[in-house]
Amino acid sequence: VQLVESGGGLVQAGGSLRLSCAASGFTFSSYGMSWVRQAPGKGLEWVSRINSGGGGTSYAESVKGRFTISRDNAKNTAYLQMSSLKPEDTAVYYCAAGYRGRGLHLRENYNYWGQGTQVTVSS
Repeated sequence: VQLVESGGGLVQAGGSLRLSCAASGFTFSSYGMSWVRQAPGKGLEWVSRINSGGGGTSYAESVKGRFTISRDNAKNTAYLQMSSLKPEDTAVYYCAAGYRGRGLHLRENYNYWGQGTQVTVSS
């Protein structure tokens, strides 16, 4: 089982990035997907979630209106389109699958967790 994030990098404030999460080793289309981030020196923060079919999404207040989560079940890939980026969005972004309850931001509450991709937003 693998979740591999990509698309991170350095961007100026106000810019955009699209993160990808490529899944393998499990039935991707059966699982909701989440994005979780960890800023330097801080704990994990849940960012967004999409259901297995892609028809239901939710966002943290801190990113609502700026980030869009999506998925392509034919490609076994989830995405996070990030726009109007702010320096406070700087973090390692993780994708996760198989949420089991008791806190969307906690790694131990997911069956699968990626290695993360760094996003740095300069002011």
